Amino acid sequence: MLDWTDQHCRYFLRLISNRVLLYTEMVTTGALIFGKGDYLAFNDEEHPVALQLGGSNPSDMARCAVMAQERGYDEVNINVGCPSDRVKNGSFGACLMAQPEVVADCVREMQASVDIPVTVKCRIGIDEMDEYEDFSRFIDTVANAGCDTFIVHARKAWLQGLSPKENREIPPLNYPRVYQLKAERPELNISLNGGVKSLDEVQDHLAHVDGVMVGREAYANPYFLAEVDRRLYDCNGLPISRDEIVLNMQSYIERQSQVGFKPWHVARHMLGLYQGQPGGRIWRRYLSQNGTGRTPDPDLLLNGLAQVQQAREDVASRVS
Repeated sequence: MLDWTDQHCRYFLRLISNRVLLYTEMVTTGALIFGKGDYLAFNDEEHPVALQLGGSNPSDMARCAVMAQERGYDEVNINVGCPSDRVKNGSFGACLMAQPEVVADCVREMQASVDIPVTVKCRIGIDEMDEYEDFSRFIDTVANAGCDTFIVHARKAWLQGLSPKENREIPPLNYPRVYQLKAERPELNISLNGGVKSLDEVQDHLAHVDGVMVGREAYANPYFLAEVDRRLYDCNGLPISRDEIVLNMQSYIERQSQVGFKPWHVARHMLGLYQGQPGGRIWRRYLSQNGTGRTPDPDLLLNGLAQVQQAREDVASRVS
């Protein structure tokens, strides 16, 4: 979720669910070791939160895992699934599925350096290495190095010929391959990722695997997460309302003090909050039109909420 699940997005999503595990956008070892920005910043409210790390040099990966643990992250996840060109050229991401020994070496050094879990996110295959035997060989090699948790995007990746966006949509989903992996290796913790759009689908998958990762649907339709705590974690109580979320996020915006911060840095993650609701289009249009200008509106969310509430009243009056 590069450029998507930043700390503002994660704070927003945490308001909707107290229990889901949140992942950062992918951060490279080069950025952490040599970059001038603070790529590990997060809000305490985000826990549990995992750092998704891109890299292939075992010592650099271990060094960055230590940095993550010192900052308070709950997990470090090695990205072996991203198919973008800049990832491929940097020798990390999905291309590492062809080098399971490299990933295994990273796992060993990282686990020797930190106490927090070290996990791996991968695909079911790449290019012509897309048979189940290739996939299981990768898993076995990395598992034998000490990794017991894998998040599997149930699509292969074409490193040649498809864009990152196309790699999220064109290769067919193969959920049975992930189910088979779990059935044959019950000692491993296996989560499934890819194409999941509803909690009913999540529950169906949980009959076969240990967990489900949801990316695009949770971003495009974030209130999708509102029933997760009750349905999957047996938590009591009503979920927070959309309007309450807006008020909380307005307060969050007012607390920000970073140089160059704009309300749009938060609002852009919230465009789908009212998806399927009266005023949903008005909400998206208002934030987009009023959040990106040269003069930021400090009350952007409140003014957008007023538009939604008016649309809601208009619908109610027509119905009555």
